[in-house]
Amino acid sequence: MACSSSTSLPLHICHGNKLTMIINRSHAVLHSIAISFLIYYRAFFLFHQPTPIIIPWLLLFTSELLLSFIWFLGRAYIWRPVYRTVFPERLPNDDKLPAIDVFICTTGPDKEPTIGVMNTLLSAMALDYPPDKLHVYLSDDGGYAITLHALRESWSFARWWLPFCRRFGIKTRCPEAYFSRTENHDSDSKNPDNFMVEREKIKEQYVLFKERVRRAGEESKFKDKGVYTASDHPSYIEVMAENSKEGLLEDQIIEMPLLVYVSREKSTSQFHHFKAGAVNVLLRVSAMLSNSPYILMLDCDMYCNDPTSARQAMCFHFDPEMSPSLAFVQFPQAFRDISENDIYDSEVRSAYTILWPGLDGLKGPVLSGTNFYIKREALCCHSIKKDIDLRELKDSFGPSNEFIKSLRQDYKKPNLNDNGEASNMLLEEAKVLASCSYEDHTKWGKEVGFLYDSVAEDFLTGFVMQCKGWISSYVAPSSSSRPQFLGTSTTNLNDLLTQGTRWGSGLVDVALSRFSPLFYGSSRTSFLHSMGYAELSLFPLLYCLPLWCFATIPPLYLLNGIPLYPEVSDPYFSIFLFIFLSSLSKHLHEVVVTGRPIRKWINEQRIWMIKSVTCHLYGSLDAILKKFDLRKASFLTTNKVADNEQIKLYRGGKFDFRTSTIFVAPLVTVMLVNLASIVGGVYRIMFMGTDWRKMFGQVLLSFHIIVMNYVVIEGMVLRKDKGRIPLYVNVLSIVFSLIFLSLGSFIISN
Repeated sequence: MACSSSTSLPLHICHGNKLTMIINRSHAVLHSIAISFLIYYRAFFLFHQPTPIIIPWLLLFTSELLLSFIWFLGRAYIWRPVYRTVFPERLPNDDKLPAIDVFICTTGPDKEPTIGVMNTLLSAMALDYPPDKLHVYLSDDGGYAITLHALRESWSFARWWLPFCRRFGIKTRCPEAYFSRTENHDSDSKNPDNFMVEREKIKEQYVLFKERVRRAGEESKFKDKGVYTASDHPSYIEVMAENSKEGLLEDQIIEMPLLVYVSREKSTSQFHHFKAGAVNVLLRVSAMLSNSPYILMLDCDMYCNDPTSARQAMCFHFDPEMSPSLAFVQFPQAFRDISENDIYDSEVRSAYTILWPGLDGLKGPVLSGTNFYIKREALCCHSIKKDIDLRELKDSFGPSNEFIKSLRQDYKKPNLNDNGEASNMLLEEAKVLASCSYEDHTKWGKEVGFLYDSVAEDFLTGFVMQCKGWISSYVAPSSSSRPQFLGTSTTNLNDLLTQGTRWGSGLVDVALSRFSPLFYGSSRTSFLHSMGYAELSLFPLLYCLPLWCFATIPPLYLLNGIPLYPEVSDPYFSIFLFIFLSSLSKHLHEVVVTGRPIRKWINEQRIWMIKSVTCHLYGSLDAILKKFDLRKASFLTTNKVADNEQIKLYRGGKFDFRTSTIFVAPLVTVMLVNLASIVGGVYRIMFMGTDWRKMFGQVLLSFHIIVMNYVVIEGMVLRKDKGRIPLYVNVLSIVFSLIFLSLGSFIISN
């Protein structure tokens, strides 16, 4: 299907794969029929079971219903997936392109290295886009002196870096990534000798830049910060802009984007809503200083790898048929530190190759926190009508008259290169907009800007936006092109499960809120689209409960010689076996068609089980406790500091079990329970006359759990490196498993 933006050639096209859709829908029909037979079997034979088996039978039945429900919701992704191709070379001339504000948020140098943040900032400044239409904002939530100093140094280095990138057509515009190359210098230069001389000069400047930032970071550790702390400081805004160009020769003029440092006011007596609060401050401050109609959101470790990403996004925003209702264009997250084995599924393959294209064929993908170009109007109710009462506007947007003026279509963009009274007035107004009390008694976080109802603010905001009639698009790079953005991912178990707990909590927050996709979305967006959002919001909760049940109940009854599944000769056994193999084979098919090896399928199966019994459980509990006001919301920043020893283990395909006991102990306990049960069950079959045909289903299930999670056994007894499971965790888990098996067997026998 072609999506035209002019009478001649389209700026983008979208297409689907008919064969894939036929396979997906055929599988869905067959799998649904099998599930229907399973439900019939469980329901019909429920009251034909002996009394001691009714409770475990009900638990298994409930778990199977929950997994069937979440599977049904997930069929939305495979119904009509689409893929898009863009033609940025067909865009109009640069003078017709709209302005873009770039938002980058950082919390502090402890977990987000300053040099990495500055590299992201420099890559954004170097985008292939008119410099006078590009404005880069860095939100420093902790108000750290080192971050401000590094930003000033970045501005100075950018005066070398940006002309070099433009002159030689450099594609990799993140300095650290560019200079770490050993062979391909990524240049379009036809004069290699001149290029190499210039490259060495820029490299020297980059080394000096890093050294100045490093030295400033060391000095800042010993300086007295006075009365201000990361959680208690006033707002501060500093603008880096070109001074007057008068008197300069043409070759001396360097076109530079606007660069702005923003540190919002923080107070220990106020709740600041984490990243959502920081982004809403940037929305207000940027409205005063540049007020661009489009915004690029970036995580501080996610640099611009393809400088044409802005032009690719504009291929959709310039489409007259799509643009009026298009809220944002989402690009995938790709990671530069993923190993070939990728034991932790750090690339999140299923989201960016299956889920997002599937939603794109409905009403658009999820707002994913980073790598999206969004329309300011979609966030701020831009272009307000002139006849709206001023009091009503202040109830929504706050008391700033200047900010309310910026929402009008006829608002004139300020000139910050003028150091006069008007410029100073705008900066003072911007500081007011960054104060922690500005949002009091307004609709910020409720109806305006990023919403505060969940720590998954991006997911929630995008969903509500689409329920209001907005749509979105998803653009993934082709196999022959470079990813638009590259970042760092979690490469150790602790960060993976900590991040998963936060994500799980945020998603379940949405499922339990007034914006629950099951209820709020069903009447405001398409049925399939709301199904997709419902699956995303519910999967942490609806996976953790069944998987805990399957990992404990069947093994316990296997140990006691009590069957919970049909015997092998029963026709209904083939139904259970079909569903089991159908699920595994469909997942394997998805992995293979996206170009990944079979070991990727094994890794994803394993990490799904691990997450379900750990971070999905804790995230769901956290959301439930918050729902009943038994716990306050919290936000743990994902660690972005590289640890050489952890990276070595990850590259070698070995799990690093140096994480919290609450994450490791459940894994070891589950493995011990299944090991004991399969040994006890096989012993009963071989020496005590238990019919193997009745117990085969439970043996198969425990065997599958053990084989898929052999790395846990390896960490328990075989490994001697620092990443092994500690002895005290093994002892603690042995105690837990003995208590569970003994108590369970006692209850069964009585």
